Amino acid sequence: MLVLFDIDGTLLLRASAQHAAALREALGSVYGVARFERVGAAGRTDTAIARDIAAADGVGRERFDAGIAELQAACAEAFSRLCPPSLAQHVAPGISALLDGLAARPDVRCSLVTGNYEPVARLKLERAGIDHHFEAGQGGFGSDSEDRDMLPPIARARAGGQPRERTIVVGDTPADIACARADGLRVLVVATGIFTADQLTGADAVSADAFELAGVLERELLSAPAACR
Repeated sequence: MLVLFDIDGTLLLRASAQHAAALREALGSVYGVARFERVGAAGRTDTAIARDIAAADGVGRERFDAGIAELQAACAEAFSRLCPPSLAQHVAPGISALLDGLAARPDVRCSLVTGNYEPVARLKLERAGIDHHFEAGQGGFGSDSEDRDMLPPIARARAGGQPRERTIVVGDTPADIACARADGLRVLVVATGIFTADQLTGADAVSADAFELAGVLERELLSAPAACR
């Protein structure tokens, strides 16, 4: 079974301040953005967030598109400077034990589906001390597509064409639910981000935290078709 984890609000809690600062710095250096409007960020890709901020300061679509590669590089460079030496205190309660348990199972591979640019995502997990659970060259990231719905298919392709029935998305936002459903996948969510359980409708299961999620995942794995195990 391929389990695709979101990062912010799912694996890590309240670990986005330096990431947001890095994206603002990159917007300033690449496009000259000086007015930073607040835009919806939860569950969205870095490029989608950046596009809205840039547009609010008068950056047109054509100009923005021409600078996306430079934006990604500038954001990654800024985050490498701004990221704290340790993010261990931001690992969501219960996540380390959950990941350790999944790592012990030969029938499970953990990977990522996140709106973070890949260098940002990888550094966050490294500084949090959980990067060893997520293989290089796997996952779907905001640097792969601006459209969050495209990330699960990318992650499945990188996992050797993992079938939909052998894939589960784990997240904490309506966008995580939407991207899973767009690819025909099952989705489990935790109410550890900014959304309450009542706001996370449409998931296959909603857990209060990673401790509860571990039990839900175990039941999903036990009930999976034999070919998935």
